[in-house]
Amino acid sequence: MRAGGLVILPTETVYGLAGDASDPAVVAAIFEAKGRPRFNPLISHVADLAAAEKIAIFDDRARKLAERFWPGPLTLVLPIAPDTPVCDLARAGLDTVAVRVPGHPMAHALLARFGGPVVAPSANRSGRPSPTNFDDAVEETGVSAAAALDGGPCEVGLESTVVALLDEARLLRPGSVTRAEIEALIGPLAEAEADAKRSPGRLARHYSPKAPVRLNVETPEPGEAYLAFGPGDHRWNLSPSSDLREAAARLFAYLRDADRTDPIAIAVAPIPGHGLGEAINDRLKRAAGFVG
Repeated sequence: MRAGGLVILPTETVYGLAGDASDPAVVAAIFEAKGRPRFNPLISHVADLAAAEKIAIFDDRARKLAERFWPGPLTLVLPIAPDTPVCDLARAGLDTVAVRVPGHPMAHALLARFGGPVVAPSANRSGRPSPTNFDDAVEETGVSAAAALDGGPCEVGLESTVVALLDEARLLRPGSVTRAEIEALIGPLAEAEADAKRSPGRLARHYSPKAPVRLNVETPEPGEAYLAFGPGDHRWNLSPSSDLREAAARLFAYLRDADRTDPIAIAVAPIPGHGLGEAINDRLKRAAGFVG
């Protein structure tokens, strides 16, 4: 990584394609490997809060959230610190930076050794389902990586929650740190629109398999692959026990596996919208090509 190479990196959320956040050439190589639009900012990953304060300006709300949820699957969008090392391209030219301290021990060890901010967007081609295991990550972007670290299956399976703390606190992307958990610490969250451009994962079509995706399907049509939720004998059951955390951890892997069978479509059972279900439904709506 110090030599400018890219590394496939496991985190607790999804596998990332990681590189030096301070080097515009490295960031450009990540955009090229992913086929990612360059107006889309990247998250800078660091080893701890002290490192985060070198790249971003923290207020009391940000420190409360960092102290409660870091290391972990929460990204904060904050004003850039003076002389931030995160390059302009990684920030999509914005005066803010998205920053996270990941909880996966392998990611934490690499960040501590590297000593600077690392961008690590999901290790998939842009628009595809994020990889949540090593083999899928290597299949997607391994050809562009100088090294690949196998950290096993991702525990969370959905990208991090993103919260902007500029004027009002805004939930830009739901994740496993839920709206209710955040609001319990810092009060109500405003809607995303005013700061939406400051977060990754906001494209209307994102996380998409090759097959079209149909949502809220009780009974699939012939030729469709079916992602079930709840009791029943199905090849791809996100959670027979209706556990939202289990469903989140399986979602992207099951979308990929179902897609490999070349179905006419992938039908997905209704998923409750409370708690972590907000994040699961966000990813499914984007996989289907719309955000409702």
